[in-house]
Amino acid sequence: MKIILTERIKNLGSIGEVVNVSEGYARNFLIPKKLGKLADDSNAKQMADYQKMLAKRVQEEKAAAQATAKELAGLNITLVKKIGGNGRLFGTVTNTEIANELEKQNIVIERRVISIPTAIKTLGEYEITAKLIAGVEATFKVKVVIDPKQAEELKKKQEASEKKAAAKKEKDANGETEEVSAEATTEETAE
Repeated sequence: MKIILTERIKNLGSIGEVVNVSEGYARNFLIPKKLGKLADDSNAKQMADYQKMLAKRVQEEKAAAQATAKELAGLNITLVKKIGGNGRLFGTVTNTEIANELEKQNIVIERRVISIPTAIKTLGEYEITAKLIAGVEATFKVKVVIDPKQAEELKKKQEASEKKAAAKKEKDANGETEEVSAEATTEETAE
């Protein structure tokens, strides 16, 4: 069944495209939700006017996507995360987290358009791409840093373990000298 899409649908097409879909998908989903319109002879005259309207709507969406792409270009986002003992994050950074952080900066985009090339499981800086609409992409950076409270705790633990190691080393050094001196006094008394 041929349908004219009135909305952009991922993995199917964008506004104004005539696509071939199954009858059930068209009748049960696309047409009732007004995501598509039947492309048959009775709609042939309306289709020309509709295409003009859709072309205008596509241009508006593209202009909005380009404006958003300009805002995103060169943007740096910082995410504060907790890490485990091995230096890796608990879980991974998801596109939902990135979309929420962008929303805090008054940039609203769908999480589905954010593409993370490799799973973010460690601290560092990553380059993320947002595919806003066909032909419009924006690249920005996401920096993942350790939670300051956790960093302070880790620093205190490290200092404590260093003090403990130094104290043990000093104790071992003192213990060895006492044993040596004890051995030396027993040898002297034996002679």
